Amino acid sequence: MKTAKKRGRPNNKDAQLNQELIIYMAKTLMREQGEMPSIRGLARALDVDAMAIYHYFENKNSLLEAILVSLMDSLYFPPKQQPWQDALLLLSESYLTLLNHYAGLLTTLISMPSDGPKTVFTERFNKIIDPLNLPPQKQKEALFLLINFLHGQALLVTVRADSETVQRAFKSTFVLYCSLLTPS
Repeated sequence: MKTAKKRGRPNNKDAQLNQELIIYMAKTLMREQGEMPSIRGLARALDVDAMAIYHYFENKNSLLEAILVSLMDSLYFPPKQQPWQDALLLLSESYLTLLNHYAGLLTTLISMPSDGPKTVFTERFNKIIDPLNLPPQKQKEALFLLINFLHGQALLVTVRADSETVQRAFKSTFVLYCSLLTPS
């Protein structure tokens, strides 16, 4: 006979429940289901009452932000002495890989009211192109152009089966993008 789940704060029996486990399970469900799990679905997978999750996260948006920041933290982090083009390519590829592994991530990121998850990519991008000494406005425009390109690329991968053609198009467009950033 299964015992009833207790509502509210986790008891000592549920001591293994914590923020990291909740985030891990949410990412696992997101990858398997292709969308952000509901609080009830997440609670079912963790075998706890939904209210126990709210003990660790103030609301659904704070949980969502924690999940997205955790995912974005897995993006490529550039070392100090690496050519900026190589570092930017690796950051871009890691972002595309993340978007491809988590089908609902792109939509969730775009609709997210908080900039927390987006800040991770932005900080890494700025670190990479810092040696170019671009004016702030041009740096911001370069970021938006790259993000829009990567989002379009992620959508293209979902609708096009010929990955070799998609990869060639990505590489050639990326080379063009980098050439636009370098001073003449």
